[in-house]
Amino acid sequence: MLGGIKFDIKLLCSYNAQKSIKLCSMNTNNLKQLLIDQKEELKSSLINQKIIQRECFKNYQKLLKSSLIKIITGPRRAGKSVLAYQLLLQDKNFAYVNFDDERLATLKTGDLNLVLESIYILYQKPKFIFLDEIQNIQNWELFVNRLKRLNFNLIITGSNAKLLSSELSTHLTGRHISLELYPFSFREYLIFQGFDYQQKTFSTKEVAFIKKALAGYLAQGGFPEIVQGEPMKRYLISLYSAILTKDILLRHKIKYINTFKELANYLITNFARLITFNKLKNIFALNSVHTAKNYFSFLEETYLIFYLEKFSYKTKQRLTAPRKIYAIDAGLINALSSASSPNLGLLYENIVAIELLRRKALNPEKEIYYWQDNHKGEVDFVIKQGLKIEQLIQVCYDMQNYDTKKREISSLLRISQETKCNNLLIINDDYHAEEKIKQKKIKFIPLWQWLLNPLDTS
Repeated sequence: MLGGIKFDIKLLCSYNAQKSIKLCSMNTNNLKQLLIDQKEELKSSLINQKIIQRECFKNYQKLLKSSLIKIITGPRRAGKSVLAYQLLLQDKNFAYVNFDDERLATLKTGDLNLVLESIYILYQKPKFIFLDEIQNIQNWELFVNRLKRLNFNLIITGSNAKLLSSELSTHLTGRHISLELYPFSFREYLIFQGFDYQQKTFSTKEVAFIKKALAGYLAQGGFPEIVQGEPMKRYLISLYSAILTKDILLRHKIKYINTFKELANYLITNFARLITFNKLKNIFALNSVHTAKNYFSFLEETYLIFYLEKFSYKTKQRLTAPRKIYAIDAGLINALSSASSPNLGLLYENIVAIELLRRKALNPEKEIYYWQDNHKGEVDFVIKQGLKIEQLIQVCYDMQNYDTKKREISSLLRISQETKCNNLLIINDDYHAEEKIKQKKIKFIPLWQWLLNPLDTS
């Protein structure tokens, strides 16, 4: 008996050739060594990387003093661990446990007391405990709740939004702050390349540099390791496969693996389009609409996709209308797509959707919808806060085409009349102007310029 945990003496007590630890063989000595190694591995992994301060850093840094549990969620490999480490650097006395380590693969709920025991031995009473990818442990929230009762200041990361939110709401109601981190924004992408996007004016040469950088961002996306120089397609396909296998197929014990993979690829490569669960059921010959909903939610909870509901003042209409889906990263779209060239119009729209999602993460009161009338006229984004519609946004790559411009403006004016919103914007490739049409002012702004608008981190 050690630390309240009973061990089976018949099991071996050693590392295997790959340094795996059989959990039943653990004691405070080898677990303590593992935690030391993990922290050193985290630190050393950053030494050879170029690290930038994320846009949300200062805002999240203010929350460190709060006694509430800080939960950072987002896609795998988006930089959550690096962000948490940067936040904690001001206080060296923090404990770190990475539950995505294969050496902890068989860790059970009952073994967590041994983890706490090892933390006490190493750090006495650390000011912070950083628990990385904790969703890998069943009933982890009970352990976290106990740490909270022991007055530890906790930072937790996880790559599963629904799992974390559901378990937190059950056991940690009112005791946590939810934070989100996504792949690099275009502003962060430029910062990484050493470009100061915050200057007030740009020379012709600088504008050319920004436009070239945007083409790169549209092609490779914003996952930090891709921006660092990892081969894009190979890396992203490997990451995508790992998410599907580890976070969905194994976790949810999905029986029809090929069907699920086909559906996942379909949703990501059919970005910026409307879907219904009944359509998914029919395309992939699923047993029920319920199965289609489940498969969709599994992809959503791992941050591979997200969706917008149709704007309506009536809740039923909003919930029953088709959803508009987007992928979390442009590079992922391109890595999975079989098309010879991307649809730039839809890719522009997907980039804007991700940026709006990023802004919503810092202002959860904002709501984002799409709008469509009975004649299929559509407005890409309806931005709402409280009872007020704040802005209506169209995304249109080519404003030189007269028919396209007329169609986009027509839809924008119709919903403007319906919602009484006069803040009208069309994001496009290269047209900057303000036009007055039917007593309404419409702003036109190139995508690169709109993406340089700083986040509100106040």
